[in-house]
Amino acid sequence: MVGASNNAEQFDVCIIGAGAAGLMCAITAGRRGRSVLVVDHANKVGKKILMSGGGRCNFTNMYSAPENFLSANPHFCKSALSRYTPRDFIALVEQHEIPYHEKKLGQLFCDRSSKDIVRLLLAECEAAGVQVRTHSPVRIDQLGPPHHMTGPDGAIHCESLVIATGGYSIPRMGATGFGFDFARDLGLEIQPTRAALVPFVFEGRKLEQIRDLAGVSLDTYSEAGGAGFRENMLFTHQGLSGPAMLQTSSYWHPGEPVSIDLLPEIDLAEHLRELRRSRPKLSLKNALADLLPRRVAERWCELWLPDKPMAEVSDADIEQARQRLKPWRVWPAGTEGYRTAEVTIGGVDTGELSSRTMECRQQSGLFFIGEVVDVTGHLGGHNFQWAWASGHAAGEVI
Repeated sequence: MVGASNNAEQFDVCIIGAGAAGLMCAITAGRRGRSVLVVDHANKVGKKILMSGGGRCNFTNMYSAPENFLSANPHFCKSALSRYTPRDFIALVEQHEIPYHEKKLGQLFCDRSSKDIVRLLLAECEAAGVQVRTHSPVRIDQLGPPHHMTGPDGAIHCESLVIATGGYSIPRMGATGFGFDFARDLGLEIQPTRAALVPFVFEGRKLEQIRDLAGVSLDTYSEAGGAGFRENMLFTHQGLSGPAMLQTSSYWHPGEPVSIDLLPEIDLAEHLRELRRSRPKLSLKNALADLLPRRVAERWCELWLPDKPMAEVSDADIEQARQRLKPWRVWPAGTEGYRTAEVTIGGVDTGELSSRTMECRQQSGLFFIGEVVDVTGHLGGHNFQWAWASGHAAGEVI
C-alpha cells in the first residue's frame, strides 16, 4: 500500500475490466451522472463478446431465469436478474437498430456480427460520458474509499471500485486471475474454480474407439452430476463436444461418468423386438442406422453389437444394445480446460457480497460483478444476461 498522490485523477467510479459486465456497469452509473473510468489491460474492449457465438454473439436468452445458473447459493442471482431482464437488453439492442434472431430455445444472436454489441456498449458509454482506456493495467495501492490506484499515466482515485475482470477462461483473450487473486488477498472466500462449458477429452483406447467419428453430431439426452440436457452432441478428434457436452461439463467432476442417451424418447428394446417380428431379414446394423447416424451405428456394431439378421437377434442382444445406447456411459479423461472453456465456474463467494448491490460486505465502496462472482450460467446467452444484470445492479448504486 502507498499513500495518496496530490496529482491523482479523480473519478466517482473506476471499473477494472472492459467486458460485458464492466461496460454495462459503466453505462448505468454514467447515466446517473457519475464520473466513470473503465480500464483494461487488453488492447481492445469486449474481446470475449467479439468471439462469442461464433462471431455473432448470443447476447441473451429470452427465457433466462435463476434456474439457469449454478452457484453455491442459488438464490443470490435472483435479485439482479429480476431487476434487469432479457427484455431490458433486447430493448437496448432494438434501440440501436441491431438486427437479431432467435436460434433456438430463446437464444438470441446478432444477424451480422458481435461487433454490433461492442459498438452498442461503446456508444452508450460515450453518451453517458464514460472514459474507456485499453492498454491500461492498474495496481490497486490502497482501499478506501477513496480507493487509490496506479495506472500507466499515474495515480487514480475513486469513491467506488468495481472488479469486473472475469475468470480464467480463454487466456488467449487476455483472461487472468486478477479478480480472484485480489479477492484472496483481501481474505474473501473463493468458491473453487474450474473450467465450465467446455468439451470433454478422452485418452488411449477410449479415444481410439470414437476418434474416427469426428464431425458426427446427433441428438442426445446427456447427464452429469445430477443435471440433464436435451441437446446435440458432437464427436471430435479429442473426445466429445457440442451443446450437450458443454452443458454437462459444468456439472461434471473428474472421475465421474457422463451418461448419454443416444436415442432419447425411443423405446429401443420394443423397437428392435418389433423389427425382429416384422423385418427378420434386416441387419441389426441397418436397423440401428435408421435411428442413428450410419457411422455411429457401424462403429457400435464393430465394438459391442455384432451384426446379424434381426431374426437371429436374441433378447440378450437387444438388452446389450439398450445398455450401450440408452445410456452410453463414458468416463472422460478430463476437459480441454480453460483454453477453450466459455466460462469459469466458481469465484468470489456470494456470501461476501450484497445480492442487491454486488458490494463487498467487508469493504465499503468495493464491488464484484460478472464472471468473477460465483454465478455461472448455462449455455445459450445466460452468462451474458448475468453480466448485464450484475453490472446494472452495481451501476445503480455506485
